[in-house]
Amino acid sequence: MRYLLVLLLISPLSSFAQDKEIALIPQPYKTTVLEGELLLNSNQPLYYAEDFSTLSALVYHIPGLQIGNSELVKKVKKQHQQGIRLFKAEQRDQVDPQGYLLEIDQSGISLKAHDREGMISGIYSLMQLSYLNNQEKLPYIQILDKPRFGYRGLHLDVSRHYMPMPFLKKYIDLMALYKLNQFHWHITDGAGWRLEIKQYPELTNKAAWRSHTLWKDWWNNGRQYVEQGTANASGGYYTQTQAKELIDYAALRGINIIPEIEFPGHSEEVLAVYPELSCTGKPYTQGEFCLGNEGSYQFMKNVLDEVIALFPSKYIHIGGDEADHKHWKNCPKCQALMKKEGLKSESELQSYAIKQIDQYLKSKGRKLIGWDEIIEGGLPEGATIMSWRGEEPASKAAKAGFDAIMTPGAYMYFDGYQTDPRTQPEATGAYLPLEKVYSYNPIPKGLAKDKEKHIIGVQANLWTEHMPTYQHVEYMAFPRVLALSEIAWTTQDYRNWKDFNKRLQQHYQVLQKLDVNYYRPSYNVSSTVSFDSLENKNTVILQSEQFNPNIRYTVDGKVPDAKSTRYNLPIELSKTAQINAASFIDSTRVSPVETIDLDVHKAIGKDVIYKIKWEGYPAKGDKTLTNGMKGGLSYADGQWQGFTKGFDAVIDFERREEIKSVAVNFMQIPGPGVYFPGEFTVLVSDNGKNYREIGSIKNQDGTKDPSLKFQKFEIKLPKAVMARYVQVKATNPMKGYLFADEIVIY
Repeated sequence: MRYLLVLLLISPLSSFAQDKEIALIPQPYKTTVLEGELLLNSNQPLYYAEDFSTLSALVYHIPGLQIGNSELVKKVKKQHQQGIRLFKAEQRDQVDPQGYLLEIDQSGISLKAHDREGMISGIYSLMQLSYLNNQEKLPYIQILDKPRFGYRGLHLDVSRHYMPMPFLKKYIDLMALYKLNQFHWHITDGAGWRLEIKQYPELTNKAAWRSHTLWKDWWNNGRQYVEQGTANASGGYYTQTQAKELIDYAALRGINIIPEIEFPGHSEEVLAVYPELSCTGKPYTQGEFCLGNEGSYQFMKNVLDEVIALFPSKYIHIGGDEADHKHWKNCPKCQALMKKEGLKSESELQSYAIKQIDQYLKSKGRKLIGWDEIIEGGLPEGATIMSWRGEEPASKAAKAGFDAIMTPGAYMYFDGYQTDPRTQPEATGAYLPLEKVYSYNPIPKGLAKDKEKHIIGVQANLWTEHMPTYQHVEYMAFPRVLALSEIAWTTQDYRNWKDFNKRLQQHYQVLQKLDVNYYRPSYNVSSTVSFDSLENKNTVILQSEQFNPNIRYTVDGKVPDAKSTRYNLPIELSKTAQINAASFIDSTRVSPVETIDLDVHKAIGKDVIYKIKWEGYPAKGDKTLTNGMKGGLSYADGQWQGFTKGFDAVIDFERREEIKSVAVNFMQIPGPGVYFPGEFTVLVSDNGKNYREIGSIKNQDGTKDPSLKFQKFEIKLPKAVMARYVQVKATNPMKGYLFADEIVIY
């Protein structure tokens, strides 16, 4: 349990409620709140130690804080015991090497740390306190704080959609406010090269510009690059002067910028303008460098020379992910290199190439970092991976003594939907609400204690295929970034979703003051239904994303209004029913009506014979289709069962039963390749051998709409039939995934 000391003397003179005083995000390690407050409108002198002289500028950015004279203090004297003080921590202060001590009392503001990083964290805690208290006053408080992880990262892809420099500075400011310290700048990819490289002018004359503004339009219409200055040129790049300006801007705020230069894959834009570096020698034929061509390595080294001269980061990211090996298999140069070096596979060839770049970076005093594919074929000594394909790559790296940063797609890819996809702009197919983000613990399960030190941090990624503007980036990033900040900073035992959510309510005003286009919590009602097979009973929990929702519902089919039953406790029903629910502010409905169908049907608990087995998404295994449970908004929620070769399942009632209707819900979201079936057919049999068809439905829904949809495929019989076996079949003409949640039979 966390030991949290909160001293609060109740007084009518104090305007600080306990929840407001400790509403910082991320949650500090130890907080002591005292009676009293410090007004910000009186001039305070600023004293700072030499180690923190450059940070004094940050103090002037704290809103509302009035600063008088400032002084560099080489030896602390009696007159330096008042005002705003940025001093070195001493042994008696018991400050963590990466932490800080913040004290606010009648003497003013005292901040102590061992180094710049700790002091910056303290300054931004002070800044948050000012925002949270309307930039007028601060509570008397003592905060002793330290980070859980040294690496606390946020990524931004500017290749798919170029982002303007003022926004990048705002992004850095928001990262600093929430104690993130690593900005992973994804500046090259197939959709556009975004950094000036003086030795290769075509990278910014042409490879930075494409034929269509929106990534999706470009992707679907030829994927062509055009010369800067042509009428349809869309894109942009950052000059080296601009990059240096951003690097310095971030450094003042305690943030290191890690550049990513893709190699050997995701390089279509490079090979379009320098096709001699491809296996074919022709533009627009591949996205991977020819690894048997010495020119490919020389290109990377020349580019890295200019990158290293700009970026002081010890880490240089080279991507290394999703490389297609097919061109290497058929390339005489690549095959000759494999033979010469004794490489047995194209994976080993890729590893060889990564090691060449790693050695070059080491010769320049830098460290290589890449996506977890670089572990295939063997990691170069000292390399670090970003584990995006789950926890297994990180565990594998850590066990082998390599460092890893956790950035799994299921929890840390903020390009996925954060609420009901049916209500949102197009995103990737993933479903990642705020609470799921917050639930993530970056230490892989089962990792030995002595290997945990190799998990050096956590990072969230924003891939911008579907984010054409910076406002859209903000919408997808916030408030999920605040959950990330607490994951990265606060010890696991100190984290609590309800407490975080309570503090978050006060940070909406901060985001509003900073003009952040964050995602607003929805009023829409959602439900969680659990079925008790022993009691044949459904229990329904209703919720919305509001902190204190006002939900009213009916069970008689009527539309809920202000007089309908207010939801307070889970609803229990032992029969087939329909619940209608909606959110209200006072007497006004502020959400659509959510309909929850509860089916207590004949097939619950019956055995399922799979003619075609599920693939990839087992859900609850062979109990999924008759467990009485419906799937939710995500195909990864454990109730949707996935099929790629069609759907064919048989229910065995063990005796003849009267059959009136058969239905199955299917999901469609084309982005990740999930489609409705082409044809849905129901057959029945008495002996399990001879089946007769009782109904069929052909899907009329097109697949151009990218939005999430659900459809009940149902056969209703005009006259009931008797049968022991019911076979349900569905075709898969789109060759993607079919997801089914329950076979409902009456």
